[in-house]
Amino acid sequence: MASMMAEIVEYLAKGLVDNPDEVRVSETGDRDRVAVRLDVGEDDWGKVIGKGGRIASSIRALVKVAAVREDVRVNLEIGD
Repeated sequence: MASMMAEIVEYLAKGLVDNPDEVRVSETGDRDRVAVRLDVGEDDWGKVIGKGGRIASSIRALVKVAAVREDVRVNLEIGD
């Protein structure tokens, strides 16, 4: 079962991109450290990163709030 953090990333990304079927979110980690990885279609990278990385920063901020609720540390990786 995916954590709340992965679900938030997937929900936000699918709302931002033109091809929501190409959104892939994976999660790895142990008890107190989690890495969430977001991959989108090649044409949608700019939509999830945003001008100056603002959208990516906002997504990371929301994920960190969810991490506090789950009492873990989280790292969001976008792409490569």
